[in-house]
Order: sequence, then C-alpha cells, then structure tokens
Amino acid sequence: MVKPSLKVRIGGLELKNPVMAASGTFGSGEEYKGLVNLNALGAIVTKSVTLKAREGNPPPRMVETPSGMLNSIGIQNDGVDAFIKDKMPFLDKLKTAVVVSIAGHCVEDYARMAAKLDKVKRADAIEINISCPNVKGGLEFSKEPGSAADVVRAVRKSTRKPVITKLSPNVKDISEIALAAQEAGTDAVSLVNTFTGMAIDIDSRMPVLGNIVGGLSGPAIKPIALRMVWETARRVRVPVIGMGGIMDSDDALEFIIAGAAAVQVGTANFVDPSATTGIISGIEKYMRDRKIKNIKELTGCLKT
Repeated sequence: MVKPSLKVRIGGLELKNPVMAASGTFGSGEEYKGLVNLNALGAIVTKSVTLKAREGNPPPRMVETPSGMLNSIGIQNDGVDAFIKDKMPFLDKLKTAVVVSIAGHCVEDYARMAAKLDKVKRADAIEINISCPNVKGGLEFSKEPGSAADVVRAVRKSTRKPVITKLSPNVKDISEIALAAQEAGTDAVSLVNTFTGMAIDIDSRMPVLGNIVGGLSGPAIKPIALRMVWETARRVRVPVIGMGGIMDSDDALEFIIAGAAAVQVGTANFVDPSATTGIISGIEKYMRDRKIKNIKELTGCLKT
C-alpha cells in the first residue's frame, strides 16, 4: 500500500501531519532537541509569550493529581522581543511549522505582539491564548463571545499570518465562543485549555499551589475535552484543533474522528518526551491496517 497521507491544512498553514506539540509543554522546542525528532512533528506551538517579561506565579507551581496534573506557572517568559531575538534563531532552522502562542492583559497587547510577529518569517502562524487560568485576567477574553471576538478582530487586523484561537473549557458553551472567533476572522480554533482546579494539603490545611488554583490537564480531562471538540466541530466552518489528555495514538484518533483536523499533545510530553512522534507512527499504522489513504477520511467520521 502507498504510504497514507497525513497532511492537513489549518487555514493557510499546511502541516505534514496532524500532530502538534502543545504550548506550555514544549518550550520553544530546543529543550527537546536530542530527545525527539522535532522535524517529524506537524508543528510546534511555543510557550506563550507576553508583550513584556513576566516572572510567573509563586511556587509551588505544579502538583500531580489522579490521572493528571495541576499547573500554575503564570506564563513566565522574557517578553516577545526577547523571544524573537533569542528563541526564533533555533526555530528558524526547523523543518516543521512553528506556531507562536501569545497572551495579553488587554486587546492592544495582542495586537502589538501580532504586528511584531507578522514581520518574523518563521513564525508560521499565531495562536491567541485567551484561555489561561493561571494569570490574573487570563480568562476574561474567553468568557463571552464579544470579548473573544474583540481580541481576534484586533489580531486579524495586525497580521497576515494564519490565526488560531485557543479556547477555555471554563465557560457555559465553548462552541458559542468558537463561533464568535470564527466570525471575527480566526482561521482555526484550538480546544481545550486546562480546567480550573485546586489541591489542598490536609496536614498544613493550605493550598498546595502557591497561586491557590491552577489548570488541570492530563487523561482526567479527556472525555470532557473530547465532547467539547465534537460539539464545536459540528458548529463551526473553520478547522478545530483538539487537545486535552491525549497520551497515545488511540486518544488522538478519537479527537480526529470526533471532528478535529489536528491535535495538540501536552501533558504526555512530560511523561514521555517522544510521545508526539509515537502518536504520529500510531496514526499511520492505524491507517495502513485499515487501508485508509488520507487522514481527511477520518476527520469527523463519527457514526451517530
């Protein structure tokens, strides 16, 4: 059998396969050099950057939970200018798509970062993080359709690059936010970001995390994330990128069958640095075994 085609298109961005390393779990990719074949990935989504440098939240910042983990990093980074100067030279050499994640405190922050990145050749696409639960105001833009649309519209006016909007599950109806982002000009939506949660030390009777609450990720959230991706994919015209507890190729295939054009792998990278490439191989084997020629045959093929 001819090798099956895993190519997918996200707006104007073509990926060699649908597996992306999720923001916040892969740094700028350089940290995984030597551990995983970065050029085999469909894309790397960088750790979110902000307009100015951020120190992040007080420690402790991470804690294991049953079938998952809570994190409260707080988007620690050196700012977008330092990112372009210090991180882009490494990313520029990669033969895979580079998606730069941005997070802001106001609409103008997002617009200014998008304008800066528009001039950076190897920033192949921009992911708008309007859904981080670990910074003050981090969820404000994802809570209702109008606020989400305001950010997307401002970014859309500031860049010619493909725009992906990352959505929060901590809302009443995530598909309504996705529709608003679509109408405002996003090329795709990615979901879900982490669920707001907390852990308590019963001996000290204090929160485990320095920020009290954090974002829950890992296998514990997969069934809910999968349902949200399915609901959203049925309502929007733009591609949906699914994430939330994807640990292996079976998990990834569930999201694709539910309607995701591509997937992002996050927490699994901490467990196994080669998780992404293993998922790519697993998807290809699944297709070969079933004589499926193109990944598009699987996208949204759920029988109901």
